[in-house]
Amino acid sequence: MRRLFHHDRPGLPANWQDILTARSGLWRLLDADEQARLGVLAEDLLATKRWEAARDFELTDEVRTVIAAHAALLALELDSASYDGVGTIVVRAGAMRRVAPMAGPVAGVVADVGAVDGEAHHGDGPVMVTWSSARREAANPRLGRDVVLHEFAHKLDMRDGVSDGTPLIDDEALRERWIEVCTTEYENVRAGNSVLRPYAGTNAAEFFAVASETFFTQPRDVESLKPDLYDVLRAFYGQDPAARIRTRIAEATTPN
Repeated sequence: MRRLFHHDRPGLPANWQDILTARSGLWRLLDADEQARLGVLAEDLLATKRWEAARDFELTDEVRTVIAAHAALLALELDSASYDGVGTIVVRAGAMRRVAPMAGPVAGVVADVGAVDGEAHHGDGPVMVTWSSARREAANPRLGRDVVLHEFAHKLDMRDGVSDGTPLIDDEALRERWIEVCTTEYENVRAGNSVLRPYAGTNAAEFFAVASETFFTQPRDVESLKPDLYDVLRAFYGQDPAARIRTRIAEATTPN
């Protein structure tokens, strides 16, 4: 049973930057301008979307800030309508078990597909994320996973009404290049020859979601091992996360 929590301050808390500095490895890579613009997007997600907690979980400032910020990161350089299809954001303490239809000779058969950390639904359907995973992955990008990035990437994919691994891309040349590169890399995943984890080979929609989270969490690996994939993701998202890491490394090693 879901319980809706109402907050006196629906947007970001006063200490939101401190929360992200302590809890988000990706936030610390952004420059000051990017951090400021991300804050505006996160504020909008918190103020305009319905936030719910499942099974008496508490939506603390930390929970809301980290999830909103990582969702905003995907849309940092995209258009303002990117998340119009997000109606509700549901946060759970831990993973849930999902029962899904299973193909077979008997109609209506369902199977337990195991524990899942998140889900994204079509239309204005909800996005569900597990806080235990979101918190751990936000703090440790090297894990190569981020349930918030993953599920909100699904919502970007769904903007044109279908989950087919190809988001809305107005540039026809980029769209054709996207399809060419991602189709090739999808086959590479299924053949066991990819920087992306095997789950990306489930279907085209999961490929896009996994590619997106890997692009942000392990960008240098994608850039060096799969440069064509990195290029189309960089072109779509308008961001260069590998360059951000190089900049931070250079800053850290430059003598004062």
